[in-house]
Amino acid sequence: MYLIWILIVGGLIGWLSGNLIGRDVPGGILGNIIAGFVGSWLGYELLGPRGPVVGGFHIIPAIVGSIIALLIFYALARGGAFRKR
Repeated sequence: MYLIWILIVGGLIGWLSGNLIGRDVPGGILGNIIAGFVGSWLGYELLGPRGPVVGGFHIIPAIVGSIIALLIFYALARGGAFRKR
């Protein structure tokens, strides 16, 4: 049950960060979950344990880190690393 809760919270964090920057996260639900996990790790490393904890995620660092991770992804994608030919 805890694993399902972690996946739901990670997906919501990824979805929220995608909405805050005004772009859809590529990959749908799986992309949102990955963005939430990567963002949570990145935000925790940059900001430390701040804010409320839901499902094992510190919400504020997770959202900030997820936004940073998505901006880095879109910058790399625009540069041609992921461009379709």
